[in-house]
Amino acid sequence: MKTSRRARRMQRHYGRMHRPGGLNLVSLMDIFTILVFFLMVSSSDVKVMQNTADVPLPESTAENDAVESMMVQVIGRSILVQGREVATLDSIETGDKTIGGLAEELAWVRNRRGEVPEQGHEVTIMAGRSTDYRLLRKIMQTCIDEDFRQVRLAVESTKEVGSG
Repeated sequence: MKTSRRARRMQRHYGRMHRPGGLNLVSLMDIFTILVFFLMVSSSDVKVMQNTADVPLPESTAENDAVESMMVQVIGRSILVQGREVATLDSIETGDKTIGGLAEELAWVRNRRGEVPEQGHEVTIMAGRSTDYRLLRKIMQTCIDEDFRQVRLAVESTKEVGSG
């Protein structure tokens, strides 16, 4: 049976209006592109130093951001350089001004790096707040003697974040 013109027109109209909708990928791609750029820009401002739970850092209102450099840590009774134990507190002589194992490791690192800059190499010392100052002074003196003259002490920032 033949359908009338009106019936065919109504069928076309009904088919056009009740078609499943398509997904507009252009706007979705725009949103993800903006999100990626936002995450890239905001992630470059964050500086996080690797901290261990064993070292409760002293608190400070430090204004400068952390800089990645060679790390000397005092954890328990051990002195670590980049995570490798180089000396123990039991092996340190009371009359010495420097620490032997630490000096050997720093000399090896200095020789691998090549020429020493005018200001010296950078080093960050991470020690707990209960670490004896005489030990810290020996560590700093050993670093300075081995041309690691840019000495930084790792601290935990107490900057308060203001609202709005």
